Amino acid sequence: MKILPRSAFGQTVLLIGVLLLINQVVSFISMSIYIIQPNAQQVNQLLAKQVRVVFIDIDDEALSPAMGEAFQRETGIGVYREAAAMKLGLQDAVYYAFRSDEMSTLLGGPAEVRISQGDEYLFWIRPPQAPNYWVKIPINGLEEENFSPLIIVLMILGVLSVMGGWLFVRQLNRPLGALQNAAHDVGRGDFPEPLTERGTTEIVSVTRAFNHMSKGIKQLEDDRNLLMAGISHDLRTPLTRIRLAIEMISQQDEFLKDGIEGDIDDMNTIIDQFIDYIRHDSKDKAELDNINSLIEEVVQAESIADREIIFNAEPLPEIPLRYVAMKRALANLIQNALRYSDGKITVTTAYDKRKKEVCFCVYDEGPGILESDIERLFQPFTQGDEARGAGGSGLGLAIIKRIVDTHSGRVELSNRAEGGLKASVFLPAVLANTH
Repeated sequence: MKILPRSAFGQTVLLIGVLLLINQVVSFISMSIYIIQPNAQQVNQLLAKQVRVVFIDIDDEALSPAMGEAFQRETGIGVYREAAAMKLGLQDAVYYAFRSDEMSTLLGGPAEVRISQGDEYLFWIRPPQAPNYWVKIPINGLEEENFSPLIIVLMILGVLSVMGGWLFVRQLNRPLGALQNAAHDVGRGDFPEPLTERGTTEIVSVTRAFNHMSKGIKQLEDDRNLLMAGISHDLRTPLTRIRLAIEMISQQDEFLKDGIEGDIDDMNTIIDQFIDYIRHDSKDKAELDNINSLIEEVVQAESIADREIIFNAEPLPEIPLRYVAMKRALANLIQNALRYSDGKITVTTAYDKRKKEVCFCVYDEGPGILESDIERLFQPFTQGDEARGAGGSGLGLAIIKRIVDTHSGRVELSNRAEGGLKASVFLPAVLANTH
């Protein structure tokens, strides 16, 4: 299970999000320490002073009651026994431990603080000077700390910051996406137009280097095609002369004629395979098509009188195909099966909905191949063991693999338990960036 993103884009966005989260937490803690907590301490100190004022003793018995009534009338501060305080709102008040501890320190003894909020905001304090009484102190303009707006603002700022970072990284990585697609095209043998050099200086340098590399590879490809075309032309001309010359061989040397003609045919076949391997139909554009119709066409073309080719087709969706190239790959697979086996040939198709993958398989009833040779056979100029013969140039499977690679697919060989070889080709049902 992947928890952390592996792409540079995802990691950068995650890093920005984590840093913003840390910044928000530090900001919240800082506000609590340097703003909210000092304000609470100031309120507690004010309340403690009010409590001390309430319990100031006045020696004049006539003045003391009148002064107490005037003080309560002007300030709203009153002293009540617990029963009376309960009726006035104490029963709905909430106990605050941290305020009680701080008030105990300020008043020099155990104190208890409760807060109620109704029509007015009330502090209820049980002072150490009179443990049986509650002092009610109303405060206007003071509200219970509500951190919801602050949290909402911090969340909005965080989301906007992450979105801004996401847009910035997306814009930064866009040239990398174009570079990736162009690299896939070059890997398939296609050469796109030079990429636009944009982005940071590092990305511009990489893009410029890629354009230079792509241009060099295309030049090498063109030179190789020109060289092979020249070799093919120069070889076919003397081969044609030799074929004309052997027509004049006398009947007593007929056995030489057959051997030379066979050698000429083999040489022409090898030359064709060289050209097929180099060309691999890079100019053949991919179009949506049903591979069942292609297989039917190839099976009819490759059928011979003394061999049976069975085709079992399943309904398939249309997929992007380079029709000529894929037709050549399938024909090579069937020709290999005919060449290296004596029994019937079976071709099947299937569709994997979960993987969104189309598959066709070619089965033969020959001797099979060594397991150790399977991967090696896909290399150019490599031939299998003697059980499957040693004729040809060793390019057949290399050509097939190259064609399948241009379709972003894969080809696999496996020996059958009942004898023979199974060749499977898997093609994606949706092929991106196909030219």
